[in-house]
Amino acid sequence: MEIKKIVTGALEENCYVLSKDGACLIVDPGSDSRNIKELVGTDKIVGVLVTHAHFDHIGALRDFLNMNRRLKIFKKSNLTDLKEVEVGPFKFIPIFTPGHSSDSVTFYFALEKVMFVGDFIFKDTVGRCDLPTGSTSEMDKSIARIKEYPDDIVLYTGHGDDTTLGREKEKNLYFIEK
Repeated sequence: MEIKKIVTGALEENCYVLSKDGACLIVDPGSDSRNIKELVGTDKIVGVLVTHAHFDHIGALRDFLNMNRRLKIFKKSNLTDLKEVEVGPFKFIPIFTPGHSSDSVTFYFALEKVMFVGDFIFKDTVGRCDLPTGSTSEMDKSIARIKEYPDDIVLYTGHGDDTTLGREKEKNLYFIEK
């Protein structure tokens, strides 16, 4: 699976295009739909993964729905926690990780050893919990849950640089204190 990143919008949100066998998934189409479409190229969009519904992560979603009304959107409300999903050539496991928001989902691609974490985890920190539906106690539970996964998983974040779960276990104070 090829992973391409584009930084979108005023809040510099990370949108990802995952490509495999002529198909692609878009993770968090924040804005700049024209530039995201350029990154998609000739691949067929088989779905959109939404880590949470904050405006900076879904701003271009309507544009993609207008292109294809039957486009499958994967978000917390239509997923089952830890039940593997297969769409096109992709397989992933949604992990509910509330804290930053009540609808936060981490998408785990076990074969590739990658997670798309949205604003749940950033390099050396975690997402804010003081916004509507945020919760520090839920964040603590989500961190404890995600710590059970292998250290070599690459975390693709909603803003900033990617990291690894091992690095966060070692250097992220929110992980160390739990």
